[in-house]
Amino acid sequence: MNIPTNLKYSNDHEWVKVDGNIATIGITDYAQSQLGDIVFLDIQTEGEDLKEGEIFGNIEAVKTVAEAHMPVSGKVTEVNPDLEGAPESVNKDPYGAWLIKVEMSDPKELDKLMDASAYEAICK
Repeated sequence: MNIPTNLKYSNDHEWVKVDGNIATIGITDYAQSQLGDIVFLDIQTEGEDLKEGEIFGNIEAVKTVAEAHMPVSGKVTEVNPDLEGAPESVNKDPYGAWLIKVEMSDPKELDKLMDASAYEAICK
């Protein structure tokens, strides 16, 4: 299982990469492996202000549908346009195929997220 050390992780298996006040968010390698083949992403929250823990979209796999939760509060500024026609990219490269970008409203919420070693411990 791939868990990059330069990212933060949520209990809901989202990863967060921070660049200034922008958080790029996707799902982890563990999450995509548990879901199986991803066939559709339904993310209709671009432009919305969402709070930490709220649902920002749905991930549809062959066997199930999973909700994607906000690891931090903020405004969804972008949904990855490359995934519209290629949702399976999340299976192939979960850390390259980001889902959304968020302008964080409270960067202190990052302190609640896990580092790679803490996240690895909950995936065992």
